[in-house]
Amino acid sequence: MANFAKPSAPRFSVDVYQNEFLPEGGRDVHAIVTVTSTGGAAATRTAVVPGGAAVVIMVDCSGSMEYPPDKMRGAREATAAAVDTLRDGTAFAVIAGTHVAKEVYPGQGRLAVADAATRAQAKEALRGLSSGGGTAIGTWLRLADGLLRGAGAAIRHGILLTDGRNEHEEPAVLRATLDACAGRFTCDARGVGTDWEVKEVTGIASALLGTADIVADPAHLTEDFTRVMEKAMGKEVADVALRLWTPVGVEIQYVKQVAPAVQDLTDRRTEAGPRAGDYPTGSWGDESREYHVCVRVPSAAVGQEMLAARASLVMPGAPGEAPAVLAQGLVRAVWTDDLASSTAINPQVAHYTGQAELAQAIQQGLEARKLGDVGGATAKLGRAVQLASASGNADTAKLLAKVVDVVDAAAGTVRLKAKVADADEMTLETRSTQTVRVKKA
Repeated sequence: MANFAKPSAPRFSVDVYQNEFLPEGGRDVHAIVTVTSTGGAAATRTAVVPGGAAVVIMVDCSGSMEYPPDKMRGAREATAAAVDTLRDGTAFAVIAGTHVAKEVYPGQGRLAVADAATRAQAKEALRGLSSGGGTAIGTWLRLADGLLRGAGAAIRHGILLTDGRNEHEEPAVLRATLDACAGRFTCDARGVGTDWEVKEVTGIASALLGTADIVADPAHLTEDFTRVMEKAMGKEVADVALRLWTPVGVEIQYVKQVAPAVQDLTDRRTEAGPRAGDYPTGSWGDESREYHVCVRVPSAAVGQEMLAARASLVMPGAPGEAPAVLAQGLVRAVWTDDLASSTAINPQVAHYTGQAELAQAIQQGLEARKLGDVGGATAKLGRAVQLASASGNADTAKLLAKVVDVVDAAAGTVRLKAKVADADEMTLETRSTQTVRVKKA
């Protein structure tokens, strides 16, 4: 483990967990790369973030937000609470989203700077929010992107709330917008009620490296928005990438974030020099995340060893300067004829492989259920129950128990419930990628 961060910045560290031993002819190397950031300004509650921070809140104001009326009321109150949570000096704006995007505060294509006066002005402007019109989320994101780019802040973040499907925009338009915005700002997405499309909301969060969740009851919006904004205010380092360098002959099979949630980063690689590629991780505060890296090495004889990959955390340097290396760790491969060594599975690798399978089993099971495939849904959701039980993922186990009757959790024996509330099914689907960490010995 190495640490290169400057004392004034959060300190990053990288730890690599793996079984480096391969049998003769073995080629696939699995490693869990744990990245931890500690000791930044957020840890000492200091308000200053180098380069500044900017946040844009996008509030669904389409006609459906008035049915029932507590959705629109909850959105106004939640946004006001989020504004109150802004740290002094943070640039911010509020957008009303329908089939078009409108600036609610401060307007004129700019952002306000948070202080007592601008918070009060923003909350006064929020009282005028009303519902009407359709839903075209891409227009909201494009306006937010323009405002955030104009702010020139280091930390650029969006919070998006919707209650319905993106019916007034072609899916390809939203996809193109997300592709354009990726890497320019991060975004947390929330669905309120039960009339929105889970894959749309989770797709937005995934593309923009944020979180997704359901707020089925509008009464809980204020609590959720406050928590989301507090987390956003804790971010201090932006545009961090996981850089993988591999020797000649080594192929990267996949790179996945596996904690705190499963997120496949494999196809998001950007080249970073000879045999090196960057995988985006977004913005960081005081936190820890884990990544599953799988590389394929050339086969070798017993007794040989090699560096299979070098994992580094990097962030952009000043104009004309090379990226700063924050921390790094090494992935190794050693060939052995000791069967016990070569067949042992590292506990971290085994755990997160199971958590990734759990997320996939839930998604496939719910899809089969929607299609009326009772056998397929029962098998997949039964496997999910088994994995959740074995890994101690109690939160997911509780959500699964609202969709299936659990006969034997250890064996994965379940029966589909005849009737499931929309909110329960959507909550399970939305939170299916959330994982638990390896239990400490």
